[in-house]
Amino acid sequence: MNNADSAPNNGPLHKLARLARDTIPPMHPAGRPFVLGGALATLLLRRLWRPAGAPAALLTAWCAWFFREPRRVTPTRSDIAVAPADGTIAEITKATPPAELELPDREMLRVSTFLTVFDVHVQRAPADGEITGLAYRPGAFLSADMDKASEDNERNSMLLRTTGGAELAVVQIAGLVARRIVCSVSEGSMVTAGSTYGLIRFGSRVDLYLPPNSRVLVEPGQRAVGGETVLAELTTERDGVRA
Repeated sequence: MNNADSAPNNGPLHKLARLARDTIPPMHPAGRPFVLGGALATLLLRRLWRPAGAPAALLTAWCAWFFREPRRVTPTRSDIAVAPADGTIAEITKATPPAELELPDREMLRVSTFLTVFDVHVQRAPADGEITGLAYRPGAFLSADMDKASEDNERNSMLLRTTGGAELAVVQIAGLVARRIVCSVSEGSMVTAGSTYGLIRFGSRVDLYLPPNSRVLVEPGQRAVGGETVLAELTTERDGVRA
């Protein structure tokens, strides 16, 4: 009986379904209204004028692809910060975190990741820890690859105290096309490294602020995979040792 019961689970249809599930990434909930709206528009256009249904279906499929939330395997070391976003490392510099986070007025290491419309657009927690601050600030919509974007653009800033005692700031920055920042965590929430906490729609930038003595392990121009690429080894701000 056990062999008979388990046989269907090993059949070709089951294997095909498992392959599809492992290959096609799930969609972030923020994308569902866009995909549903696109599907309804596609059906309506097909009824009004059949040739118009094809481009509408392609646009709907693109929306589903844009809001993808692929599964990631995150390193488990407690003294590292992983990439909060997919994209290209645009800049590594020293900078003062956003004023609205009310941190001491001193520079931290800033690693900036630029996202094109072709990148995965969910943001992920860079380390295990507690959200100790959140601050949203409206602003301009300059191209996200400009230096002034970190200061002038609309943004949402998150302060994270890691389990090792390091303090990190992650800033979601809207871009030229982006007009909506989504953040699904609240102050006091506990997060795990690599877990999804937000999303920026249609082109953007994410800045990660690190303790000044951290060891950055990436270079400008390098591609980062959110939740997997190790950006830095952390130090505590108290004594400059690894977290």
